[in-house]
Amino acid sequence: MTSRSDTGRLREVFTSAAYDITPSPVPLAAIAAAGRAHRRRRTAVLATTCGLLLVPLAVTAVQSGPFSSDPAGSPAAPATVHTARVVAPGERVQAAPKVQLWLTKNGKHWSTPQKADQFRSVTDGNLDMSRPGVGLQGEPIGKDYFLSGIYHGKGDAATVKIKTAKGTVTGTIVRLAGKPGWGAWYATTPLPDMTVPKAKQKHHFVRSITVYDTTGNTIATLAQP
Repeated sequence: MTSRSDTGRLREVFTSAAYDITPSPVPLAAIAAAGRAHRRRRTAVLATTCGLLLVPLAVTAVQSGPFSSDPAGSPAAPATVHTARVVAPGERVQAAPKVQLWLTKNGKHWSTPQKADQFRSVTDGNLDMSRPGVGLQGEPIGKDYFLSGIYHGKGDAATVKIKTAKGTVTGTIVRLAGKPGWGAWYATTPLPDMTVPKAKQKHHFVRSITVYDTTGNTIATLAQP
């Protein structure tokens, strides 16, 4: 059994020995490096986890084509499709400001501020019902030039292109119901240069008129020098 005096002496011995021990320096650099490595491993784990969570979202974005901002993957815009205006005999069409146009089984009728109730027969002029052709009538209406005519030809006419000295314009096709084999067209363009006498004009103001069907094929055309 150890006495109190022995215990006291042992305490003094341990205390003296402890003062003689020089502690090792704290490895601060190693601790800091270990901490950085731990943080890197934790960041990598979090990034991997977040990436796995975002994969379904990325797949959804790829599959939802309309929301893609990639022009190469977007479908091309559909071309504008023109169609003829089908009218009943005698039905008035507002072809231009203060200009009305209508059809009967005999041909094209139109009225302008300068002249009312004009008429062009479907068999009149140089047109031949047995073959494709396009007619032309033109007159100034205010600051514009009103152009119209009758066409003959097979197929469903959809649109008409008029090439003039001032550019190309798109006109409107008007026809009766069924397949009469003819119809009318109209358009407006800027006025031609009225200061040049016709005798000195090298070319017609209207260079060509072409009527197209719904597939873009030519039904009838008129070319002027």
